[in-house]
Parts: sequence; structure tokens; C-alpha cells
Amino acid sequence: MNTLFLYVTAVVIWGSTWLAIKFQLGAVPPEVSVAYRFALAGIMLVAWCRIRGLTLRYSFGQHFAMALQGALLFGLNYVCIYLAEARLSSGLVAVIFSLITFFNIFGTRVFFGKPVKRLTLLSAAFGVAGVALVFLPEIRQAAGGRQAGIGALFAVAGTASACLGNLMAARNQKAGMPVVQLNTFGMLYGAVFVASYAWLAGRPFVFDASLPYLASLGYLAFFGSILAFGAYLTLVGRIGADRAGYTGAAIPIVALALSALFEGLQLHVTTVAGIALCLTGNVLVLRRPPTSTSAKRS
Repeated sequence: MNTLFLYVTAVVIWGSTWLAIKFQLGAVPPEVSVAYRFALAGIMLVAWCRIRGLTLRYSFGQHFAMALQGALLFGLNYVCIYLAEARLSSGLVAVIFSLITFFNIFGTRVFFGKPVKRLTLLSAAFGVAGVALVFLPEIRQAAGGRQAGIGALFAVAGTASACLGNLMAARNQKAGMPVVQLNTFGMLYGAVFVASYAWLAGRPFVFDASLPYLASLGYLAFFGSILAFGAYLTLVGRIGADRAGYTGAAIPIVALALSALFEGLQLHVTTVAGIALCLTGNVLVLRRPPTSTSAKRS
């Protein structure tokens, strides 16, 4: 798979999961649904590994690394975002989470010593500014006060957790652990983490056997978890967490387009301008670096 295909796969699938998540809201607490989602995805990946004859034997140290990745990327990240959305508008949370583009850029600099490229920073600035413009009407209506401040802190914490999970995934891949097995154990550990939080928070572990809930759960587990995270983490290993993190700015744009198509969302001038900024950032961040003259001659 080429880089563009991996990028588009992750962005389009995750952009569509916002619609699928609507069918998850109801009798089952959101945190419990997340635990079900990653547990189901992990079980399906275990079955795939068995069918394909992929090894599932790893050392204690490797399991610890995968557990840490799972807790950060599939556990704490989701818990914090849910807690943030309970206090803030989804638009404001989306804007805060789009800052992961900057978090990843500076995270790769701190943990891997990767130089910060001006073009990547410019792309991130375009993306975050675009997301802010897209959700400007919703942000203007966001309630202030102490709860909003707490919600913002949770959103930042969730973004930081996702960033650390990305960096941990990059580290694990550099250590030679394959993406499929990383996701298999990472999602299982993430499901345990979220289930533990739900249990401690007193959330009832009920289940909804209706067709909309089952269909959306299957979509989120297979497409939203297995395929999207598989494409994204492969992208992290290929182009780095800094550039791959730009998906955080592109996903809300896809979600917005689908909402306009299926839910009749009205687009404003600021919305169109924001989409244009995000698309510009996409072109810049995915553009191949120019080949030097010496490289061409060799």
C-alpha cells in the first residue's frame, strides 16, 4: 500500500465513525461500548493471527510495551475525550484534539531527536486553523465556566495521551514488532483499561442486542479499529508520527462533509474557508520532499 492510500484510508474511515458512534449512544454507557469495541477488534485480530500463522509469543518486556501503547492509544485517550465531550461542545473538542499535529511534531523531536521541519509546522498550522474555522459557529456557542475549563483539560490530556501512544507505537515498530500483533495486544490491553475505568466509575455492563447497535459495533471494531488503526500505525512507521498525526486535522473535515451529506448540516463561509485551509495543509504534509541533485546523480 502506498502512503497516500494508507493516509486516505485512516482519514475516511475515522471521519465516518462519528456517524456510526451515534448508533452506540443509548442504553449502553459510552465507556462500556468502547471496551466492547476494542475487545471485539482484539479477538478478531487474534483469530486472524491464528489463521495466518503469525506469532503471538512475546517477552514480558514486549508485552509491557504493547500494554503501554494500548493504555495510551486505545484507553486513556478515549476516556479523556468522552469526559471532555461531557463538558464541552464536540466542535471545541475536535479543535483541541487537532493540536495532536503539533504534539506529534515536538514529541518526535523530544523522544527521537527528529528535526522539526518548517513545512510540517506550516502544514499543522493550516490544519488547526482550518478546523477552528470549520467549528467556529459551534465554538461561539460553547458554554464557559469552570466545567468548560475542566473539559478543556480533559481534551488536552486525551490529545497528549494519543500523542504518547503514537510515539510508543513508533518506538515499538522500530524495535521490530509488527503492526498487526501490536494492534492485537494493544487493543486487548486498551479494552481492559477502559473496562476497568468503567467498572470503577460504576457504569453498568449492559448490552444492546438491537441491529443498529450490533451493526455499528461491528463497523467500529472492524473498520474503525482494525483497518483504520492498521493503516494509521503503518503510516506512523513509514513517514513518522509527526506527519501521520496530521490525520487529526483532516478527520473532522471528512466528518463534517458526511454530516452535510446525510444529516443536512448547513455549510457557512467560514466552514468552506476552513476546509480549504485543511486541504492545503494535506497537500503540504503529504508532498514528497524534493530529491537533492547529488541523490539524483547517484
